[in-house]
Amino acid sequence: MKITGARNEPFSAMRRRALVQAGAQLPSATPVDSAAFLGVSEVEMTPAVKAALQALLSEIDDLRGEVGRLKSRLEEAEDLADRDALTPLLNRRAFVRELGRIKTFAQRYGSPASLVYIDLDDLKGVNDRLGHAAGDAALKAVAERLLGQVRESDIVGRMGGDEFAVILVQADQQTAEAKAASLARAIEAEPLKFGEWSAPLHISWGVREITAEAEPETLVHDADQAMFARKRERRAS
Repeated sequence: MKITGARNEPFSAMRRRALVQAGAQLPSATPVDSAAFLGVSEVEMTPAVKAALQALLSEIDDLRGEVGRLKSRLEEAEDLADRDALTPLLNRRAFVRELGRIKTFAQRYGSPASLVYIDLDDLKGVNDRLGHAAGDAALKAVAERLLGQVRESDIVGRMGGDEFAVILVQADQQTAEAKAASLARAIEAEPLKFGEWSAPLHISWGVREITAEAEPETLVHDADQAMFARKRERRAS
């Protein structure tokens, strides 16, 4: 059976797809006064036609629900792709992307922001003495303590291995260095407890203020170098 519209236009599969793609909010049932909207005349709205239209609209509702479920799963997959496998932090790829976004914002609005690069000292020693499970626990502890010490607007990521990074918004170099020292104190305040064993946690850190001319990877490199310089100074003292 062919269903025709007010101008004898076929109500084809192409037209059905066009309605869905256009985002038409179609009702779940088809009252007689909506026939013109669907391209069916009053004369053609026979019981059989009405039943066919209702079946079509039911299929559209099912498709809309499936699209919603697929969108939800896609968002979940994207979120998982941005997360570090071990900690609740962003992974390096997602963190660098956010760094680029903050850099653009700072450039556009003249708002200061800084990058803090952090290295967990002697993770290898923890792994050697207590095992890799203890090393993982140490990384998780650092992540949790960092998250507990920053604002919701700040961004924390794990850059890989024993290295972390924090983007501090509304923070120039001096403010960021003071905050980095505070983060170090919070991380080092309590030893890592793992079963019957405990081990102190120590970090090294470096700060690089985010500027318009520097690319995200350059900012990461500079903050990383500042961290290593501080580590060397501490070892020499």
